[in-house]
Order: sequence, then structure tokens, then C-alpha cells
Amino acid sequence: MANSVIEEDLTIEGDIRSEDGQIEVKGQITGDVTALSVSVTQNGAIKGALTAKSISIDGRHNGSLTCEDLTLASSCTVQADISAKTLSTQSGARVAGSIQISGR
Repeated sequence: MANSVIEEDLTIEGDIRSEDGQIEVKGQITGDVTALSVSVTQNGAIKGALTAKSISIDGRHNGSLTCEDLTLASSCTVQADISAKTLSTQSGARVAGSIQISGR
């Protein structure tokens, strides 16, 4: 599995696709992101559709989220329509939008 990192000093406008890879977002993305796994760090932000098997958010996301496993840290702010099989949240996570959890 390939690992791609969007560093803190990087801002991307456009879609990102990595079907079999992991994307770690420390910077800013405006556009849709599709990957096997996506991790948004505390200073990272995505504005757009986010689709992956596994998603972990410590930073900010605005758009839609579709995944199997979703983890939201206490530091995250999410404004999205969420569709996931499983959801794990820490106390303090901020979420606004519709949430659909289907279970395993």
C-alpha cells in the first residue's frame, strides 16, 4: 500500500484518488478525496466528498463522508452527511449533518 502525505504547507484544489493507498492530510484540500484509507490530522482540512474504507479525522472536514470505519477524535470538527458501517467518537468531537450508521 502506498502512503501519500499532504504536508501542512500544502494546499490542493482538485480531486485526489489513490484506490489502493493511504492518504494523510496535514494541509488543506478543496476537492473530493478517494483512497483505501484517509487520515486528517489536527491541522488538516478537507472540503469536499471523502470516500475510503477507513477514515480517521482529528482536523476539519466539510462535505460528505462515505466509509466502512469512521473514527472521530475529540479535536475534530465535521460538517457532513455521513454514511458508515461503524462510527467511533471521542468526547468533544463536533459533528453537524445527517449520520447513517449501518452496522457491520
